[in-house]
Amino acid sequence: MARMAAMAVVAILLLGFFGYLIFRFTTPTMAPLYSGLSLDDSSAIVSELRSQNVPFELRGDGETVLVPRDQITQLRMSLAGNGLPTRGQVGYEIFDQQSTLGATSFVQNVNQLRALEGELARTISSLTRVKSARVHLVIPERALFQQNVQSPTAAIMLSVRGELSAGEIRAIQHLVASSVEGMSANRVSIVDDTGRLLAAGDENSSDGLVSSDIEDRTSSVETRLKTRLEDLLNNVVGPGRARVQVAVELDLNRQTRTQESYDPNGQVVRSTQTKDASSQSGSADNGVSVSGNLPNAGTSTAPASGNLDNTANTEETVNYEISKTTETEVSEAGGIKRLSVAVAVDGIYTQNANGAATYTPRDQAELDQLTALVRSAVGYDAQRGDTVEVVNLQFAARPDIVGQGSDGPGLFDFTRDDLFNFANMAVTLIIALALVLFVMRPLLRRVLEPESEMLELPQTAEVAPVSAAAEAIAHNAEMEQQPAQNPQWMDQARQHGEAQVQTLKQVGNIVEEHPRQATVIVRDWLNRAA
Repeated sequence: MARMAAMAVVAILLLGFFGYLIFRFTTPTMAPLYSGLSLDDSSAIVSELRSQNVPFELRGDGETVLVPRDQITQLRMSLAGNGLPTRGQVGYEIFDQQSTLGATSFVQNVNQLRALEGELARTISSLTRVKSARVHLVIPERALFQQNVQSPTAAIMLSVRGELSAGEIRAIQHLVASSVEGMSANRVSIVDDTGRLLAAGDENSSDGLVSSDIEDRTSSVETRLKTRLEDLLNNVVGPGRARVQVAVELDLNRQTRTQESYDPNGQVVRSTQTKDASSQSGSADNGVSVSGNLPNAGTSTAPASGNLDNTANTEETVNYEISKTTETEVSEAGGIKRLSVAVAVDGIYTQNANGAATYTPRDQAELDQLTALVRSAVGYDAQRGDTVEVVNLQFAARPDIVGQGSDGPGLFDFTRDDLFNFANMAVTLIIALALVLFVMRPLLRRVLEPESEMLELPQTAEVAPVSAAAEAIAHNAEMEQQPAQNPQWMDQARQHGEAQVQTLKQVGNIVEEHPRQATVIVRDWLNRAA
Protein backbone atom coordinates (compact mmCIF):
# COMPACT_ATOMS: atom_id res chain seq x y z
CA MET A 1 0.00 0.00 0.00
CA ALA A 2 2.88 2.38 0.70
CA ARG A 3 4.31 1.77 -2.76
CA MET A 4 0.96 2.29 -4.43
CA ALA A 5 0.37 5.51 -2.47
CA ALA A 6 3.81 6.84 -3.42
CA MET A 7 3.22 6.04 -7.08
CA ALA A 8 -0.19 7.75 -6.96
CA VAL A 9 1.34 10.88 -5.37
CA VAL A 10 4.08 10.97 -8.02
CA ALA A 11 1.53 10.62 -10.81
CA ILE A 12 -0.68 13.36 -9.35
CA LEU A 13 2.28 15.71 -8.97
CA LEU A 14 3.44 15.06 -12.51
CA LEU A 15 -0.03 15.67 -13.90
CA GLY A 16 -0.41 18.85 -11.84
CA PHE A 17 2.99 20.17 -12.89
CA PHE A 18 2.48 19.55 -16.58
CA GLY A 19 -1.04 20.92 -16.32
CA TYR A 20 0.35 24.10 -14.78
CA LEU A 21 2.91 24.39 -17.58
CA ILE A 22 0.24 23.94 -20.25
CA PHE A 23 -2.06 26.46 -18.57
CA ARG A 24 0.80 28.91 -18.07
CA PHE A 25 1.97 28.89 -21.65
CA THR A 26 -1.49 28.79 -23.21
CA THR A 27 -2.81 31.71 -21.13
CA PRO A 28 -2.28 35.02 -23.01
CA THR A 29 0.04 37.58 -21.48
CA MET A 30 -2.01 40.45 -20.08
CA ALA A 31 -0.92 44.08 -20.41
CA PRO A 32 -2.59 47.37 -19.43
CA LEU A 33 -4.96 48.70 -22.05
CA TYR A 34 -5.69 51.94 -20.16
CA SER A 35 -4.78 53.10 -16.67
CA GLY A 36 -6.01 55.90 -14.46
CA LEU A 37 -9.59 55.51 -15.71
CA SER A 38 -12.67 56.86 -14.06
CA LEU A 39 -15.43 54.45 -13.08
CA ASP A 40 -17.60 55.61 -15.97
CA ASP A 41 -14.89 55.01 -18.55
CA SER A 42 -13.96 51.68 -16.97
CA SER A 43 -17.57 50.50 -17.05
CA ALA A 44 -18.00 51.54 -20.69
CA ILE A 45 -14.74 49.84 -21.74
CA VAL A 46 -15.63 46.60 -19.90
CA SER A 47 -19.02 46.51 -21.60
CA GLU A 48 -17.38 46.98 -24.99
CA LEU A 49 -14.82 44.23 -24.29
CA ARG A 50 -17.55 41.82 -23.22
CA SER A 51 -19.48 42.49 -26.39
CA GLN A 52 -16.33 41.59 -28.38
CA ASN A 53 -15.63 38.45 -26.26
CA VAL A 54 -12.19 39.72 -25.28
CA PRO A 55 -10.70 38.42 -21.99
CA PHE A 56 -9.80 41.20 -19.56
CA GLU A 57 -8.75 41.84 -15.98
CA LEU A 58 -9.44 44.75 -13.64
CA ARG A 59 -6.90 46.08 -11.19
CA GLY A 60 -6.57 49.04 -8.90
CA ASP A 61 -10.29 49.33 -8.05
CA GLY A 62 -11.18 49.38 -11.72
CA GLU A 63 -8.72 52.11 -12.70
CA THR A 64 -6.63 49.76 -14.86
CA VAL A 65 -7.95 47.40 -17.53
CA LEU A 66 -5.68 44.57 -18.74
CA VAL A 67 -6.14 42.71 -22.03
CA PRO A 68 -4.00 40.27 -24.07
CA ARG A 69 -0.83 42.01 -25.13
CA ASP A 70 -1.16 41.07 -28.81
CA GLN A 71 -4.60 42.76 -29.04
CA ILE A 72 -3.81 46.10 -27.42
CA THR A 73 -3.39 48.12 -30.63
CA GLN A 74 -6.50 46.69 -32.25
CA LEU A 75 -8.62 47.25 -29.15
CA ARG A 76 -7.43 50.83 -28.72
CA MET A 77 -8.36 51.62 -32.30
CA SER A 78 -11.76 50.00 -31.84
CA LEU A 79 -12.44 51.86 -28.59
CA ALA A 80 -11.26 55.14 -30.10
CA GLY A 81 -13.79 54.70 -32.87
CA ASN A 82 -16.49 54.51 -30.19
CA GLY A 83 -15.18 57.59 -28.39
CA LEU A 84 -13.66 55.72 -25.45
CA PRO A 85 -12.24 56.58 -23.05
CA THR A 86 -13.80 59.98 -22.54
CA ARG A 87 -11.82 60.61 -19.30
CA GLY A 88 -14.81 62.56 -17.97
CA GLN A 89 -14.60 65.05 -20.83
CA VAL A 90 -17.32 65.78 -23.35
CA GLY A 91 -16.33 67.04 -26.78
CA TYR A 92 -18.27 67.98 -29.87
CA GLU A 93 -20.04 64.63 -29.75
CA ILE A 94 -22.45 66.25 -27.32
CA PHE A 95 -24.29 67.66 -30.33
CA ASP A 96 -24.64 64.15 -31.78
CA GLN A 97 -26.36 62.89 -28.66
CA GLN A 98 -28.88 65.70 -28.27
CA SER A 99 -31.64 66.92 -30.49
CA THR A 100 -31.61 70.59 -31.37
CA LEU A 101 -35.38 70.61 -31.76
CA GLY A 102 -36.80 72.68 -28.94
CA ALA A 103 -33.39 73.56 -27.47
CA THR A 104 -33.02 77.16 -26.36
CA SER A 105 -30.12 79.39 -27.30
CA PHE A 106 -28.88 79.28 -23.69
CA VAL A 107 -28.63 75.48 -23.79
CA GLN A 108 -26.85 75.61 -27.13
CA ASN A 109 -24.33 78.14 -25.84
CA VAL A 110 -23.65 76.05 -22.73
CA ASN A 111 -23.18 72.91 -24.84
CA GLN A 112 -20.83 74.75 -27.15
CA LEU A 113 -18.75 75.94 -24.19
CA ARG A 114 -18.64 72.42 -22.72
CA ALA A 115 -17.63 70.95 -26.06
CA LEU A 116 -14.85 73.50 -26.53
CA GLU A 117 -13.51 72.89 -23.01
CA GLY A 118 -13.57 69.13 -23.52
CA GLU A 119 -11.78 69.27 -26.85
CA LEU A 120 -9.07 71.53 -25.45
CA ALA A 121 -8.62 69.23 -22.43
CA ARG A 122 -8.24 66.21 -24.73
CA THR A 123 -5.68 67.99 -26.87
CA ILE A 124 -3.64 69.08 -23.86
CA SER A 125 -3.83 65.59 -22.32
CA SER A 126 -2.29 64.14 -25.47
CA LEU A 127 1.03 65.83 -24.61
CA THR A 128 3.74 63.51 -23.35
CA ARG A 129 4.27 65.07 -19.92
CA VAL A 130 0.59 65.73 -19.20
CA LYS A 131 -1.45 62.98 -17.54
CA SER A 132 -4.76 64.81 -17.38
CA ALA A 133 -6.11 68.32 -17.87
CA ARG A 134 -9.19 70.36 -17.05
CA VAL A 135 -10.02 73.56 -18.93
CA HIS A 136 -12.37 76.33 -17.81
CA LEU A 137 -13.25 79.09 -20.28
CA VAL A 138 -14.87 82.44 -19.53
CA ILE A 139 -16.22 83.99 -22.72
CA PRO A 140 -18.14 87.21 -21.99
CA GLU A 141 -21.27 87.85 -24.00
CA ARG A 142 -21.27 91.04 -25.99
CA ALA A 143 -24.36 93.13 -25.40
CA LEU A 144 -25.92 95.40 -27.97
CA PHE A 145 -24.55 98.94 -28.26
CA GLN A 146 -21.63 98.09 -25.98
CA GLN A 147 -18.28 99.50 -26.97
CA ASN A 148 -15.96 98.12 -24.27
CA VAL A 149 -15.78 94.34 -24.61
CA GLN A 150 -13.87 92.19 -22.14
CA SER A 151 -11.39 89.65 -23.49
CA PRO A 152 -12.04 85.95 -22.85
CA THR A 153 -9.96 84.20 -20.20
CA ALA A 154 -9.04 80.58 -19.52
CA ALA A 155 -7.96 78.60 -16.46
CA ILE A 156 -6.22 75.22 -16.85
CA MET A 157 -5.35 72.65 -14.19
CA LEU A 158 -2.75 70.04 -15.19
CA SER A 159 -1.63 66.75 -13.72
CA VAL A 160 1.88 66.33 -15.05
CA ARG A 161 4.70 63.79 -15.03
CA GLY A 162 7.72 65.54 -13.61
CA GLU A 163 7.95 69.24 -14.39
CA LEU A 164 6.99 71.28 -17.44
CA SER A 165 9.55 73.56 -19.00
CA ALA A 166 8.90 77.20 -19.80
CA GLY A 167 8.57 76.40 -23.48
CA GLU A 168 5.94 73.72 -22.84
CA ILE A 169 3.92 76.07 -20.62
CA ARG A 170 4.07 78.78 -23.25
CA ALA A 171 3.00 76.27 -25.91
CA ILE A 172 -0.10 75.34 -23.89
CA GLN A 173 -0.98 79.01 -23.47
CA HIS A 174 -0.72 79.71 -27.19
CA LEU A 175 -2.63 76.52 -28.00
CA VAL A 176 -5.61 77.61 -25.91
CA ALA A 177 -5.40 81.25 -27.03
CA SER A 178 -5.40 80.23 -30.69
CA SER A 179 -8.48 78.06 -30.18
CA VAL A 180 -10.69 80.78 -28.66
CA GLU A 181 -11.62 83.87 -30.61
CA GLY A 182 -10.33 87.12 -29.13
CA MET A 183 -8.17 85.48 -26.45
CA SER A 184 -4.52 86.36 -25.92
CA ALA A 185 -1.89 84.05 -24.49
CA ASN A 186 -1.40 86.35 -21.49
CA ARG A 187 -5.00 85.71 -20.44
CA VAL A 188 -4.45 81.98 -19.83
CA SER A 189 -3.71 80.83 -16.26
CA ILE A 190 -2.12 77.41 -15.65
CA VAL A 191 -1.96 75.56 -12.31
CA ASP A 192 -0.60 72.07 -11.63
CA ASP A 193 -2.16 69.44 -9.38
CA THR A 194 0.07 70.48 -6.45
CA GLY A 195 -1.36 73.99 -6.44
CA ARG A 196 1.74 75.61 -7.93
CA LEU A 197 1.10 78.50 -10.30
CA LEU A 198 2.80 77.85 -13.62
CA ALA A 199 1.45 80.77 -15.62
CA ALA A 200 -0.48 83.83 -14.46
CA GLY A 201 -3.22 85.23 -16.65
CA ASP A 202 -1.98 88.80 -16.28
CA GLU A 203 -1.99 90.75 -19.51
CA ASN A 204 0.28 93.41 -17.96
CA SER A 205 3.13 90.95 -17.53
CA SER A 206 5.79 90.80 -20.20
CA ASP A 207 5.44 87.16 -20.99
CA GLY A 208 2.78 85.82 -18.61
CA LEU A 209 5.13 83.22 -17.14
CA VAL A 210 5.80 82.72 -13.47
CA SER A 211 7.78 79.51 -13.59
CA SER A 212 10.35 80.89 -16.04
CA ASP A 213 12.57 82.29 -13.33
CA ILE A 214 16.30 82.79 -13.48
CA GLU A 215 17.25 79.16 -12.90
CA ASP A 216 14.82 77.77 -15.47
CA ARG A 217 15.90 80.19 -18.17
CA THR A 218 19.57 79.74 -17.39
CA SER A 219 19.28 75.96 -17.41
CA SER A 220 17.40 76.02 -20.69
CA VAL A 221 20.04 78.17 -22.42
CA GLU A 222 22.92 76.12 -20.99
CA THR A 223 21.33 72.83 -22.06
CA ARG A 224 20.72 74.12 -25.57
CA LEU A 225 24.30 75.33 -26.00
CA LYS A 226 25.75 72.18 -24.45
CA THR A 227 23.75 69.92 -26.75
CA ARG A 228 24.84 71.92 -29.77
CA LEU A 229 28.52 71.70 -28.81
CA GLU A 230 28.37 67.97 -28.00
CA ASP A 231 26.79 67.21 -31.38
CA LEU A 232 29.52 69.21 -33.09
CA LEU A 233 32.42 67.68 -31.18
CA ASN A 234 31.13 64.11 -31.40
CA ASN A 235 31.37 64.33 -35.17
CA VAL A 236 34.91 65.71 -34.98
CA VAL A 237 36.72 63.83 -32.18
CA GLY A 238 34.36 60.85 -31.86
CA PRO A 239 31.42 59.95 -29.63
CA GLY A 240 32.19 60.25 -25.93
CA ARG A 241 35.61 61.80 -26.53
CA ALA A 242 34.66 65.32 -25.42
CA ARG A 243 33.07 66.74 -22.28
CA VAL A 244 31.32 70.13 -22.40
CA GLN A 245 30.19 72.44 -19.61
CA VAL A 246 28.47 75.78 -20.25
CA ALA A 247 27.84 78.56 -17.72
CA VAL A 248 25.54 81.40 -18.80
CA GLU A 249 24.80 84.66 -17.01
CA LEU A 250 21.55 86.17 -18.25
CA ASP A 251 20.46 89.79 -18.14
CA LEU A 252 16.87 89.71 -16.89
CA ASN A 253 16.43 93.49 -16.76
CA ARG A 254 14.17 95.08 -19.35
CA GLN A 255 15.54 98.48 -20.45
CA THR A 256 14.18 101.25 -22.71
CA ARG A 257 16.54 104.05 -23.87
CA THR A 258 15.62 107.03 -26.08
CA GLN A 259 18.34 109.22 -27.71
CA GLU A 260 18.02 112.38 -29.85
CA SER A 261 20.91 113.71 -31.96
CA TYR A 262 21.14 116.92 -34.10
CA ASP A 263 23.31 117.50 -37.18
CA PRO A 264 24.40 121.17 -37.42
CA ASN A 265 25.66 120.71 -40.96
CA GLY A 266 22.33 119.50 -42.20
CA GLN A 267 20.51 122.86 -42.36
CA VAL A 268 17.46 123.36 -44.54
CA VAL A 269 15.67 126.75 -45.10
CA ARG A 270 12.19 126.38 -43.76
CA SER A 271 10.76 129.98 -44.29
CA THR A 272 11.93 133.55 -45.25
CA GLN A 273 10.22 136.82 -44.21
CA THR A 274 11.23 140.32 -45.59
CA LYS A 275 9.92 143.66 -44.16
CA ASP A 276 10.60 147.17 -45.70
CA ALA A 277 9.93 150.43 -43.72
CA SER A 278 10.54 154.16 -44.61
CA SER A 279 10.10 157.42 -42.54
CA GLN A 280 10.44 161.23 -43.11
CA SER A 281 11.30 163.81 -40.44
CA GLY A 282 11.94 167.65 -40.45
CA SER A 283 9.94 171.00 -40.98
CA ALA A 284 8.72 172.85 -44.15
CA ASP A 285 8.31 176.68 -44.32
CA ASN A 286 5.27 177.58 -46.46
CA GLY A 287 4.02 181.18 -46.35
CA VAL A 288 0.39 182.18 -45.82
CA SER A 289 -1.28 183.16 -49.08
CA VAL A 290 -4.58 183.20 -50.82
CA SER A 291 -3.73 179.98 -52.65
CA GLY A 292 -3.46 178.07 -49.40
CA ASN A 293 -7.05 178.79 -48.54
CA LEU A 294 -8.47 177.90 -51.91
CA PRO A 295 -10.11 174.51 -52.59
CA ASN A 296 -7.78 171.74 -53.65
CA ALA A 297 -4.93 173.61 -52.17
CA GLY A 298 -3.21 170.34 -51.08
CA THR A 299 -2.61 169.37 -54.64
CA SER A 300 -0.38 172.19 -55.25
CA THR A 301 2.89 171.25 -56.76
CA ALA A 302 4.73 174.22 -55.66
CA PRO A 303 7.92 173.35 -53.96
CA ALA A 304 8.08 173.80 -50.23
CA SER A 305 10.85 175.51 -48.57
CA GLY A 306 12.52 174.18 -45.31
CA ASN A 307 14.66 171.16 -43.85
CA LEU A 308 13.31 167.47 -44.46
CA ASP A 309 15.00 163.96 -43.48
CA ASN A 310 13.95 160.73 -45.30
CA THR A 311 14.78 157.23 -43.67
CA ALA A 312 14.24 153.73 -45.31
CA ASN A 313 14.61 150.31 -43.32
CA THR A 314 14.59 146.73 -44.77
CA GLU A 315 14.25 143.67 -42.33
CA GLU A 316 14.58 140.01 -43.52
CA THR A 317 13.96 136.92 -41.28
CA VAL A 318 15.10 133.41 -42.45
CA ASN A 319 14.07 130.18 -40.49
CA TYR A 320 16.28 127.04 -40.82
CA GLU A 321 15.33 123.39 -40.00
CA ILE A 322 18.16 121.34 -38.45
CA SER A 323 18.09 117.54 -39.01
CA LYS A 324 17.28 115.54 -35.87
CA THR A 325 17.60 111.76 -35.21
CA THR A 326 15.54 110.07 -32.47
CA GLU A 327 16.54 106.51 -31.44
CA THR A 328 14.55 104.31 -29.05
CA GLU A 329 16.29 101.11 -27.93
CA VAL A 330 14.37 98.45 -25.97
CA SER A 331 16.40 95.63 -24.40
CA GLU A 332 14.18 92.67 -23.53
CA ALA A 333 14.93 90.41 -20.58
CA GLY A 334 16.68 87.11 -21.19
CA GLY A 335 19.70 88.24 -23.15
CA ILE A 336 23.09 86.65 -22.55
CA LYS A 337 25.19 88.91 -20.35
CA ARG A 338 28.23 86.68 -20.10
CA LEU A 339 29.13 83.23 -21.43
CA SER A 340 31.72 80.73 -20.21
CA VAL A 341 32.43 77.46 -22.02
CA ALA A 342 34.81 74.70 -20.85
CA VAL A 343 35.62 71.80 -23.18
CA ALA A 344 37.79 68.80 -22.26
CA VAL A 345 38.95 66.72 -25.24
CA ASP A 346 40.51 63.29 -24.96
CA GLY A 347 43.71 62.46 -26.80
CA ILE A 348 44.40 59.95 -29.57
CA TYR A 349 44.82 56.22 -28.86
CA THR A 350 46.88 54.01 -31.12
CA GLN A 351 47.75 50.33 -30.85
CA ASN A 352 51.39 49.33 -30.57
CA ALA A 353 53.00 46.08 -31.70
CA ASN A 354 51.74 44.26 -28.61
CA GLY A 355 48.15 45.33 -29.25
CA ALA A 356 48.01 47.68 -26.26
CA ALA A 357 46.49 51.16 -26.60
CA THR A 358 48.99 54.03 -26.45
CA TYR A 359 47.83 57.54 -25.54
CA THR A 360 49.01 60.49 -27.65
CA PRO A 361 48.01 64.07 -26.76
CA ARG A 362 46.59 66.33 -29.43
CA ASP A 363 48.75 69.10 -30.85
CA GLN A 364 48.09 72.77 -30.26
CA ALA A 365 47.06 73.45 -33.86
CA GLU A 366 44.17 71.01 -33.58
CA LEU A 367 43.14 72.51 -30.25
CA ASP A 368 43.11 75.98 -31.84
CA GLN A 369 40.82 74.72 -34.58
CA LEU A 370 38.47 73.20 -32.01
CA THR A 371 38.49 76.48 -30.07
CA ALA A 372 37.51 78.39 -33.20
CA LEU A 373 34.67 75.94 -33.86
CA VAL A 374 33.38 76.24 -30.30
CA ARG A 375 33.47 80.05 -30.40
CA SER A 376 31.54 80.14 -33.64
CA ALA A 377 28.96 77.66 -32.36
CA VAL A 378 28.13 79.56 -29.15
CA GLY A 379 28.34 83.09 -30.59
CA TYR A 380 31.49 84.21 -28.80
CA ASP A 381 31.66 87.96 -28.05
CA ALA A 382 34.83 89.32 -26.48
CA GLN A 383 33.27 92.69 -25.63
CA ARG A 384 30.87 91.20 -23.12
CA GLY A 385 33.64 89.16 -21.47
CA ASP A 386 32.95 85.67 -22.88
CA THR A 387 35.54 82.95 -22.21
CA VAL A 388 36.08 79.70 -24.10
CA GLU A 389 38.62 77.14 -22.91
CA VAL A 390 39.45 73.98 -24.87
CA VAL A 391 42.01 71.70 -23.18
CA ASN A 392 43.38 68.27 -23.95
CA LEU A 393 43.15 65.80 -21.03
CA GLN A 394 43.34 62.04 -20.81
CA PHE A 395 40.00 60.59 -19.74
CA ALA A 396 39.75 57.97 -17.03
CA ALA A 397 37.52 55.81 -19.26
CA ARG A 398 39.27 54.31 -22.27
CA PRO A 399 37.68 54.77 -25.69
CA ASP A 400 36.69 51.12 -25.85
CA ILE A 401 34.75 51.55 -22.57
CA VAL A 402 32.98 54.74 -23.58
CA GLY A 403 29.58 53.94 -25.11
CA GLN A 404 29.79 54.34 -28.86
CA GLY A 405 26.12 53.75 -29.63
CA SER A 406 24.72 51.58 -32.40
CA ASP A 407 22.37 51.96 -35.27
CA GLY A 408 20.03 49.25 -34.04
CA PRO A 409 19.42 46.92 -31.10
CA GLY A 410 22.22 44.49 -30.38
CA LEU A 411 22.11 40.80 -29.68
CA PHE A 412 21.61 41.27 -25.93
CA ASP A 413 19.41 44.39 -26.08
CA PHE A 414 16.23 43.03 -24.55
CA THR A 415 12.97 44.84 -24.14
CA ARG A 416 10.90 44.97 -20.99
CA ASP A 417 8.60 42.23 -22.27
CA ASP A 418 11.57 39.97 -22.99
CA LEU A 419 12.85 40.44 -19.45
CA PHE A 420 9.44 39.54 -18.01
CA ASN A 421 9.30 36.41 -20.16
CA PHE A 422 12.79 35.37 -19.08
CA ALA A 423 11.85 35.89 -15.45
CA ASN A 424 8.74 33.72 -15.85
CA MET A 425 10.76 30.98 -17.51
CA ALA A 426 13.41 31.11 -14.77
CA VAL A 427 10.80 30.86 -12.01
CA THR A 428 9.10 27.95 -13.79
CA LEU A 429 12.42 26.14 -14.20
CA ILE A 430 13.31 26.63 -10.53
CA ILE A 431 9.92 25.25 -9.46
CA ALA A 432 10.35 22.25 -11.78
CA LEU A 433 13.82 21.45 -10.42
CA ALA A 434 12.64 21.79 -6.84
CA LEU A 435 9.71 19.49 -7.56
CA VAL A 436 11.94 16.86 -9.16
CA LEU A 437 14.73 16.97 -6.58
CA PHE A 438 12.79 17.33 -3.34
CA VAL A 439 9.47 15.63 -4.11
CA MET A 440 9.61 13.24 -7.06
CA ARG A 441 13.07 11.83 -6.40
CA PRO A 442 12.37 10.72 -2.77
CA LEU A 443 9.05 9.22 -3.84
CA LEU A 444 10.61 7.30 -6.72
CA ARG A 445 13.37 6.04 -4.43
CA ARG A 446 10.71 4.86 -2.00
CA VAL A 447 8.90 3.04 -4.79
CA LEU A 448 11.98 1.30 -6.19
CA GLU A 449 13.75 0.28 -2.95
CA PRO A 450 13.31 -3.42 -1.82
CA GLU A 451 11.07 -4.39 1.05
CA SER A 452 13.00 -5.09 4.24
CA GLU A 453 9.99 -6.34 6.08
CA MET A 454 9.89 -10.15 6.51
CA LEU A 455 7.17 -12.43 7.70
CA GLU A 456 7.83 -14.48 10.83
CA LEU A 457 8.65 -18.12 10.03
CA PRO A 458 7.69 -21.08 12.18
CA GLN A 459 10.07 -22.31 14.85
CA THR A 460 11.14 -25.22 12.68
CA ALA A 461 11.72 -22.97 9.67
CA GLU A 462 13.92 -20.33 11.22
CA VAL A 463 17.32 -19.41 10.01
CA ALA A 464 18.90 -22.06 12.24
CA PRO A 465 18.39 -24.92 9.71
CA VAL A 466 19.82 -22.79 7.03
CA SER A 467 22.76 -21.99 9.24
CA ALA A 468 23.15 -25.68 10.04
CA ALA A 469 23.17 -26.55 6.36
CA ALA A 470 25.80 -23.89 5.74
CA GLU A 471 27.92 -25.31 8.60
CA ALA A 472 27.56 -28.80 7.17
CA ILE A 473 28.69 -27.67 3.76
CA ALA A 474 31.66 -25.89 5.31
CA HIS A 475 32.54 -29.04 7.39
CA ASN A 476 32.39 -31.22 4.27
CA ALA A 477 34.70 -28.83 2.50
CA GLU A 478 37.15 -29.11 5.37
CA MET A 479 36.86 -32.87 5.40
CA GLU A 480 37.51 -33.03 1.69
CA GLN A 481 40.68 -31.08 2.17
CA GLN A 482 41.93 -33.56 4.74
CA PRO A 483 43.63 -36.69 3.43
CA ALA A 484 42.03 -40.04 3.94
CA GLN A 485 43.95 -41.23 7.06
CA ASN A 486 41.61 -43.82 8.57
CA PRO A 487 38.37 -45.67 7.83
CA GLN A 488 36.51 -43.56 10.38
CA TRP A 489 36.68 -40.66 7.94
CA MET A 490 34.36 -42.52 5.61
CA ASP A 491 31.79 -43.00 8.35
CA GLN A 492 31.98 -39.38 9.38
CA ALA A 493 31.68 -38.28 5.78
CA ARG A 494 28.65 -40.53 5.31
CA GLN A 495 27.00 -39.11 8.42
CA HIS A 496 27.74 -35.57 7.35
CA GLY A 497 26.39 -36.29 3.87
CA GLU A 498 23.16 -37.65 5.26
CA ALA A 499 22.86 -34.60 7.54
CA GLN A 500 23.56 -32.32 4.60
CA VAL A 501 20.92 -34.03 2.48
CA GLN A 502 18.44 -33.79 5.32
CA THR A 503 19.25 -30.10 5.79
CA LEU A 504 18.89 -29.37 2.09
CA LYS A 505 15.53 -31.10 2.08
CA GLN A 506 14.40 -28.93 4.98
CA VAL A 507 15.65 -25.80 3.20
CA GLY A 508 13.84 -26.82 0.03
CA ASN A 509 10.63 -27.38 1.96
CA ILE A 510 10.97 -23.96 3.58
CA VAL A 511 11.58 -22.29 0.20
CA GLU A 512 8.54 -24.03 -1.27
CA GLU A 513 6.36 -22.97 1.63
CA HIS A 514 7.70 -19.39 1.87
CA PRO A 515 9.08 -18.35 -1.53
CA ARG A 516 8.82 -14.62 -0.91
CA GLN A 517 10.73 -14.70 2.34
CA ALA A 518 13.38 -16.89 0.72
CA THR A 519 13.76 -14.36 -2.07
CA VAL A 520 14.23 -11.57 0.45
CA ILE A 521 16.89 -13.60 2.29
CA VAL A 522 18.80 -14.40 -0.91
CA ARG A 523 18.60 -10.75 -2.01
CA ASP A 524 19.89 -9.68 1.39
CA TRP A 525 22.82 -12.09 1.04
CA LEU A 526 23.62 -10.75 -2.38
CA ASN A 527 23.51 -7.13 -1.12
CA ARG A 528 25.83 -8.03 1.76
CA ALA A 529 28.23 -9.78 -0.59
CA ALA A 530 28.19 -6.77 -2.91
